[in-house]
Amino acid sequence: MTQHTQTILYLDGVSVNFDGFKAINDLSLYVEEGELRAIIGPNGAGKTTMMDIITGKTRPDTGDVIFNGGIDLTQLDEAAIANLGIGRKFQKPTVFENHTVFDNLELALKGNRSPYQSLFFRLLSEQYDRINEVLKIINLAEDRQREAGALSHGQKQWLEIGMLLMQDPDLLLVDEPVAGMTDAETEETARLLKDISKSHSVIVVEHDMEFVKALDCRVNVLHEGSVLAEGSLDVVQANEQVIEVYLGR
Repeated sequence: MTQHTQTILYLDGVSVNFDGFKAINDLSLYVEEGELRAIIGPNGAGKTTMMDIITGKTRPDTGDVIFNGGIDLTQLDEAAIANLGIGRKFQKPTVFENHTVFDNLELALKGNRSPYQSLFFRLLSEQYDRINEVLKIINLAEDRQREAGALSHGQKQWLEIGMLLMQDPDLLLVDEPVAGMTDAETEETARLLKDISKSHSVIVVEHDMEFVKALDCRVNVLHEGSVLAEGSLDVVQANEQVIEVYLGR
């Protein structure tokens, strides 16, 4: 087990109400630098709202959301949070279907370019190397010249993860990455995320227990907007309350 040195994300006493419904209720958890963490729980447990709060889409009513040792995310908008180094991948992949895999990664390159710069943009050798490196990580090196629209569902998910990696975020939030994937793609996605977590912190929200098992990481179970249990998958699956509210008997 890698020794983590610093907490990259810290949520403490976070609550948010939507028209009297407490979507997040006194939620507290922390994620360490270079950690892979899975978040599971029944529908309506607050998983998506938690991601919305971390990325600035939703502002909590109370509580602290601290990133990278002291940055208060509740005071920042979505663009500022993305620029700080938090990348989010939604459940449905959004890639540029008519562009090649390589072009998709090039378009995602970190750094704001003006229209003029984009027109005359030439890849620097280190940027070219970075794209090739990411192509290998996401297992699409041989598909670099394929149009993204021709990829399988799973490959599109990997490409979108690759596009996030081009931004080099410190923390990746990945929402149900294996929904609709084949078994082989699911297995490959677990390998991919474990690989990425060697150099980034990763939070994965997921329903597929086999996939969570393959991730082999610390798990938080959310229920009614707060943490019901935390630990390895074996530990939380054996928890009586978790069995009752989520896993069924």
